Amino acid sequence: MTSFSILDWTLGLLLAGMTLLFIFRIVLTWYPQAELNRFPFSLAYWPTEPFLAVTRKVVPPIGGVDITPVIWVGIFSLLRELLLGQQGLLRMMM
Repeated sequence: MTSFSILDWTLGLLLAGMTLLFIFRIVLTWYPQAELNRFPFSLAYWPTEPFLAVTRKVVPPIGGVDITPVIWVGIFSLLRELLLGQQGLLRMMM
Protein backbone atom coordinates (compact mmCIF):
# COMPACT_ATOMS: atom_id res chain seq x y z
CA MET A 1 0.00 0.00 0.00
CA THR A 2 1.25 3.42 -0.82
CA SER A 3 1.25 6.25 1.66
CA PHE A 4 -1.44 8.02 -0.39
CA SER A 5 -3.82 5.06 -0.18
CA ILE A 6 -3.28 4.79 3.58
CA LEU A 7 -3.94 8.53 3.94
CA ASP A 8 -6.95 8.22 1.64
CA TRP A 9 -8.40 5.33 3.63
CA THR A 10 -7.71 6.88 7.04
CA LEU A 11 -9.00 10.33 6.14
CA GLY A 12 -12.08 8.85 4.48
CA LEU A 13 -12.85 6.80 7.56
CA LEU A 14 -12.32 9.76 9.88
CA LEU A 15 -14.52 12.13 7.86
CA ALA A 16 -17.26 9.52 7.42
CA GLY A 17 -17.16 8.68 11.12
CA MET A 18 -17.47 12.31 12.15
CA THR A 19 -20.36 12.81 9.73
CA LEU A 20 -22.11 9.82 11.28
CA LEU A 21 -21.53 11.13 14.81
CA PHE A 22 -23.03 14.50 13.87
CA ILE A 23 -26.05 12.72 12.37
CA PHE A 24 -26.45 10.93 15.71
CA ARG A 25 -26.30 14.33 17.43
CA ILE A 26 -29.09 15.56 15.14
CA VAL A 27 -31.22 12.57 16.15
CA LEU A 28 -30.40 13.18 19.83
CA THR A 29 -31.78 16.72 19.57
CA TRP A 30 -35.20 15.09 19.11
CA TYR A 31 -34.85 13.61 22.61
CA PRO A 32 -34.05 16.47 25.00
CA GLN A 33 -34.47 14.17 28.02
CA ALA A 34 -31.47 12.04 26.92
CA GLU A 35 -28.50 12.44 29.27
CA LEU A 36 -25.64 13.07 26.87
CA ASN A 37 -22.93 12.41 29.45
CA ARG A 38 -24.09 8.83 29.96
CA PHE A 39 -23.24 5.80 27.86
CA PRO A 40 -24.11 5.23 24.96
CA PHE A 41 -24.96 8.87 24.20
CA SER A 42 -21.52 10.00 25.37
CA LEU A 43 -19.98 8.18 22.38
CA ALA A 44 -21.53 10.82 20.11
CA TYR A 45 -21.35 13.68 22.61
CA TRP A 46 -17.64 13.85 23.50
CA PRO A 47 -16.11 13.89 19.98
CA THR A 48 -18.65 16.36 18.57
CA GLU A 49 -19.19 18.84 21.40
CA PRO A 50 -15.94 20.83 20.86
CA PHE A 51 -17.02 21.57 17.27
CA LEU A 52 -20.59 22.40 18.28
CA ALA A 53 -19.61 24.63 21.20
CA VAL A 54 -17.55 26.90 18.96
CA THR A 55 -20.26 27.02 16.29
CA ARG A 56 -23.01 27.81 18.81
CA LYS A 57 -21.19 31.04 19.69
CA VAL A 58 -21.54 32.16 16.07
CA VAL A 59 -24.88 30.58 15.08
CA PRO A 60 -27.64 30.95 17.69
CA PRO A 61 -30.56 28.50 17.81
CA ILE A 62 -33.25 29.29 15.26
CA GLY A 63 -36.69 29.12 16.80
CA GLY A 64 -35.25 27.20 19.74
CA VAL A 65 -33.69 24.57 17.46
CA ASP A 66 -29.92 24.03 17.50
CA ILE A 67 -28.88 23.76 13.85
CA THR A 68 -25.13 23.49 14.46
CA PRO A 69 -24.98 19.68 13.97
CA VAL A 70 -26.54 20.15 10.52
CA ILE A 71 -23.88 22.73 9.68
CA TRP A 72 -21.11 20.31 10.66
CA VAL A 73 -22.62 17.44 8.67
CA GLY A 74 -22.44 19.74 5.65
CA ILE A 75 -18.86 20.80 6.41
CA PHE A 76 -17.56 17.26 6.87
CA SER A 77 -19.44 16.01 3.80
CA LEU A 78 -18.01 18.86 1.74
CA LEU A 79 -14.48 18.18 3.01
CA ARG A 80 -14.82 14.50 2.19
CA GLU A 81 -15.99 15.26 -1.33
CA LEU A 82 -13.34 17.95 -1.95
CA LEU A 83 -10.50 15.75 -0.73
CA LEU A 84 -11.59 12.20 -1.56
CA GLY A 85 -14.34 12.45 -4.16
CA GLN A 86 -13.84 11.41 -7.80
CA GLN A 87 -12.41 14.84 -8.59
CA GLY A 88 -10.99 15.33 -5.10
CA LEU A 89 -7.60 16.84 -4.41
CA LEU A 90 -6.04 13.67 -3.00
CA ARG A 91 -7.40 11.55 -5.85
CA MET A 92 -5.93 13.96 -8.39
CA MET A 93 -2.55 13.84 -6.63
CA MET A 94 -2.45 10.06 -6.93
